[in-house]
Amino acid sequence: MTVTVESAPEGAPQPPPTAQLVRIPAQGRPRAGRDRFLDVIRLLVMGLVVAQHWWLPTLVGDADGLTVGSVLSHDGGFLLTWAVQVMPLIFFVGGAANLISWRAAAGRGTAASTWIARRLRRLAWPVVPLAVLWIVASHALVLGGVPDTAMAAGSGAAGMVLWFLAVYVLVVVCTPVLSAAQERFGWRVPAVLFAGAAVVDVLRFSTGVDAFGFANIAFVWLGVHQFGFLYGDGAIRRRPAVLMAVGGAVAALALAIVGPYSPNMTGVFALESSNVSPPTLVLAAVGTAQVGVAVLLRDRINAWAARPGPARLLDWVCPQLMTVYLWHMVPLSVVAGVLVFGLGLNTPEPMTAPWMLWGALGTVTVLALAVPLARYAARLEEPPAVLSGAPGTVRALTAAALVGGGLLVLTVSGLGVGLVPLLGLLAVVTGLVLTRAPR
Repeated sequence: MTVTVESAPEGAPQPPPTAQLVRIPAQGRPRAGRDRFLDVIRLLVMGLVVAQHWWLPTLVGDADGLTVGSVLSHDGGFLLTWAVQVMPLIFFVGGAANLISWRAAAGRGTAASTWIARRLRRLAWPVVPLAVLWIVASHALVLGGVPDTAMAAGSGAAGMVLWFLAVYVLVVVCTPVLSAAQERFGWRVPAVLFAGAAVVDVLRFSTGVDAFGFANIAFVWLGVHQFGFLYGDGAIRRRPAVLMAVGGAVAALALAIVGPYSPNMTGVFALESSNVSPPTLVLAAVGTAQVGVAVLLRDRINAWAARPGPARLLDWVCPQLMTVYLWHMVPLSVVAGVLVFGLGLNTPEPMTAPWMLWGALGTVTVLALAVPLARYAARLEEPPAVLSGAPGTVRALTAAALVGGGLLVLTVSGLGVGLVPLLGLLAVVTGLVLTRAPR
């Protein structure tokens, strides 16, 4: 079989190596390989996520235990959110990875339901030991006299990070269908998805019913995820990337300034409103701009990643990044508890020199603890052998609904005390059991 890949004009960014993988027809099989550009984006996103989870909350110990506020409630704090909101990039990376994985599986004759089941196992199983640890520890610490407010803050933050996995269940289920749409319609797919996001926003703000906005969980995140498909097919070259970068930035600023949108780009901690929960067209525009800028910088990023030092760093860290994402709230909560309750230190006044020092030292400390913890926790992430086989379409979709719903419950309730977290964990485990082949 012959595969033809067009060369880019001189001076234009070269098409991603993934293009050579995913352009192979369904009956073929792609060769192995990694795109360092995508690895660097993963590293950047996870580093910024850990940093913002330390920098953005304000912690004050008091007679009731702990009061948690947000830097974003201070004047000008919303400007930080435009720098740290990088989750669209991880959906973009996920789109490229899912496209390669699905087309490779389809090329081997694997059914969509079987592929979805495998992805669900890899996605949801690591949550089980994490949730068990947090739920058991929360009950033990509360019985041991730890203030309820402090425990609720830690367990709530631990559950907060699971929103990404809940949404990612949706994109996994939709990947086979949207991959076929990508082959037929190309750029029109994200255009239609973002048009749907615009319709949802109009309906939401014209009626005043914010619940309508949660439909954009599908439209916005699937639209950004679709950019990963386009990248994987080599469709995002210099000209489209420039249009995405400029057009997305202009649209985001215009909508935020003259539209009915919040100026905040992240919903971390004590914020009444943001462009994330629920997602809005502003977030879609920001994601478009971020993908465009990233692709324009791809050649420089690859040049840096090809150096021996960065290459070794990426090889060492990248396999652990999702584990760091899931587990970093454990060392973060421990460090915060030691500082606030052990040493009597509260978060300094935001936007001051002491606050900058607090943020920098805290982030370094949390990362220094999170990485070795992730190396140990990675041993718990391999799904057991009993979770295997082809479950069939009905069982796979039911499993996805249970896993996604359970993760959403854990996101909202946190991984703390009470019956609700246990029900959320039960839904995730039940969904995982359904990914098995029926007897």
